[in-house]
Amino acid sequence: MANRTQTSQHEEAMFERARLAGIERAKHEPRVVEAHFDRSSREVVVVLDRGSKLIIPTDLVQGLEGASLDDLSKVEILPVGIGIRWADLDVDATVSSLAQGVFGTDAWMSELARRAGRVKSEAKALAARANGRKGGRPRRAPAT
Repeated sequence: MANRTQTSQHEEAMFERARLAGIERAKHEPRVVEAHFDRSSREVVVVLDRGSKLIIPTDLVQGLEGASLDDLSKVEILPVGIGIRWADLDVDATVSSLAQGVFGTDAWMSELARRAGRVKSEAKALAARANGRKGGRPRRAPAT
């Protein structure tokens, strides 16, 4: 019986430490107070407790690309406001990752960068022509 009491006391102490750590983190990290999906732009708007907003195109977030408007509109706030989630799609995103522009795994982010690099624009064409007039891309030095 003493062992069970010790375990209970240990668990209560761990819970209290975690609770206090959460209070301390809340002083320094922004929290979500509101989140909604804008159907016309396919963006999720995240309002933070300090008054700022994050506006995220949902097609950039891993797991949300191609999701239906109804599924995207079911955005929820994670406990204590640490992020947002779409339960039906099994997608979670924290405030810190969204604010840093991290919308998925490293592989997902690499794919987004690859897609962005393939985009053709007049500005990109002009830059390539200007670089060509300067002699083009310098040749790599052979490995020694």
